[in-house]
Amino acid sequence: MQGTFPFLIRLTFIIALLLPNLAFADDSIQLSSALQIEKQDTFDETVFVNTSAKEKEGGAKVMWTVDYQAIDQIDNLIIRYQKKIEKGKPWKYTRIIDAKATNFEIEGLKQGEKYVWEVGCLKDGGDIHSILKDGVPDSENMVWSSKGSFETERRWGLYMFLVLIGSLGMFVYGMKMMSEGLQQSAGEKLRQILSSMTANKYLGVISGFLITALVQSSSATTVMTVSFVNAGLLTLVESAGVMMGANIGTTITGWLVSIFGFKVSISSYSLIFIAFGAPLMFSKRKNFKAWANAIIGFALLFMGLGFLKDAVPPMGADSPIIEFFTRFSDIPFLGRIIFVLLGTLVTIVVQSSSAAMALTLTLVLKGVIPFEVGAAMILGENIGTTITAEIASLVGNVHAKRSARIHSMFNIIGVTWMILLMPVFIKLVTYIMVTWVGIDPYVDDEGATIALAAFHTVFNLTNVLLLIWFVDWLVRVAERTVKSKGEDDEIFKLEYIAAGITKTPELSVLEAKKELVKFAELTQRMQTKLVELINTTDTKRISKLMKKIAKYEEITDNIEKEVTDYLSKVSASELSEKSSNDLRAMLSISNELERVGDIIFQISKIIEKKLDKKVWFDQKQRDQLKLLCDKVDEGFMVMIANLNLDYSSIDLAKARDTEHQINDTRNKIRKRHLKSLEKGEYKAPAGLIYSNMFSSLERIGDHLMNISEAASGINLE
Repeated sequence: MQGTFPFLIRLTFIIALLLPNLAFADDSIQLSSALQIEKQDTFDETVFVNTSAKEKEGGAKVMWTVDYQAIDQIDNLIIRYQKKIEKGKPWKYTRIIDAKATNFEIEGLKQGEKYVWEVGCLKDGGDIHSILKDGVPDSENMVWSSKGSFETERRWGLYMFLVLIGSLGMFVYGMKMMSEGLQQSAGEKLRQILSSMTANKYLGVISGFLITALVQSSSATTVMTVSFVNAGLLTLVESAGVMMGANIGTTITGWLVSIFGFKVSISSYSLIFIAFGAPLMFSKRKNFKAWANAIIGFALLFMGLGFLKDAVPPMGADSPIIEFFTRFSDIPFLGRIIFVLLGTLVTIVVQSSSAAMALTLTLVLKGVIPFEVGAAMILGENIGTTITAEIASLVGNVHAKRSARIHSMFNIIGVTWMILLMPVFIKLVTYIMVTWVGIDPYVDDEGATIALAAFHTVFNLTNVLLLIWFVDWLVRVAERTVKSKGEDDEIFKLEYIAAGITKTPELSVLEAKKELVKFAELTQRMQTKLVELINTTDTKRISKLMKKIAKYEEITDNIEKEVTDYLSKVSASELSEKSSNDLRAMLSISNELERVGDIIFQISKIIEKKLDKKVWFDQKQRDQLKLLCDKVDEGFMVMIANLNLDYSSIDLAKARDTEHQINDTRNKIRKRHLKSLEKGEYKAPAGLIYSNMFSSLERIGDHLMNISEAASGINLE
């Protein structure tokens, strides 16, 4: 009994120890049974998560993940895909993929096409090979992820090149449209800036900067400046200041592109801008229409920039283009010169420094060219933009050509010293960007575009601060290198008609007024030659003066035609009532001035006839003709003075007084002439020629009076 009791105690103790383990074993059996049941359940599309795709040339890299709780129960996967437009047609399938894979590259697809894709597995997670038939799985036994999509990229070729050119074209068109809209809406402001802020070269710099920043076109500013020099509105010194300011103003474009084009991506909101601008196009107010052009042009500009970014292909380190730029960028001095020339060539080809700038910034953004190469190309673009002013000056006078030459010298000199000091400036800009802005242009591609805009601004600002002290020297060099071809080269030409400098009606009216003043000065010069012809007896001098007057008469005919054509084009624009009245007056003035030129030429032909017939005037006749010519000269001075005034403020009193003096002088000459004929003091042929001459001179006085009256608004209805 005593032996049994300890045994029972030990047995009870052993059972107590074993009971928890038996319970745990039972739980394990139940859990194992539950897992076995779960493994036999089917999957649905939620087993696939984080599906995405990354496009590539003629294919795509598709990515996904499988729910980690089910990964061990799925043997393998397969992907099916098809063109988006082939919905309902049979799918194409990839090879079998390991279940633990998270991406797959689909290749051999058509370029530039949209595709949809799905990744799938067996519903019970088994081996897909068991249900394959000719490489196609039985869809009834498959579970597929939700649909993903991608669009394959095109390989670089003719198509992508045309897309690149088209994108650049949209950018240029948007820039042009915005610039013209801003010019039209701010025409009066531009006129005020040019008239009041070009008193010296320093104010000229400010006015050039403001105009370029306002209209976003350095080409418009430089061509406008050349035309104003051509028309006598600006001196060469003043024009040099304006063009220097334009070089600073054009750097604004780089900031707009790098910040709003790349950082903010305004292209995403372009259609919203067009939505605001389009209704203004139908407004009857010209100012609203101008703002519509500016707003829509602004939107198209950034749309083109967005397309441009997508059109530039990504380049690998082993790309021939990358190798080309890398190879030459490693040659310090020669490489800089090559890339400067490349930037110059690009600007000349696209005829827009803004477009060349946008292309350069895009190439830097895409990593196609390094930061230093982009800086060198921007320098070249500064030279390339001078070609616009040079082309505009070809149809201008010697002063216009000299103004364009100053612009070219300014940019070429600036680029030359910058090529030598470029490493220093690059380090300076990099230091400023890293220290002040926190952007390293060698690491951050978007930061590199902003750094290039900063480099462009620093360069042009420094160049202006250096060369503004040498403006007089630049003017002297331009005068020595661009020689005048004689007096005819000093005569103005309607350069803006050939070059189309602006579509701003108010500015066009102003320029036409100034051109008419020079037209009037030309006819006065003809009159001076006529007086000299009347009083000279030197045969060689007479022949030379006859040719000169004939040449002037041909010029007056051409000018009258060009002015009339130009004013007719301007009249198609929406003008204020005052500008419309001025335009009608100018049409009449141009016609009258051409008639004055015709009369002077006719008098020269009368003198030629007189010499052929060997008819001579006595001293009294010469004195009388000189007296009448002096009165006609006074009429020219009064007429030109009136044309220089605002037409609405012309006082006709002096013009009428001068015209009366011309008539009175003619009448007195006629009376003496008739008495001399009666007395037989000179022969009939001499008397007839003499009568024709003083009568023609009096007719000039009538036309001069008509010009003043037309300018004041009389007899225009």
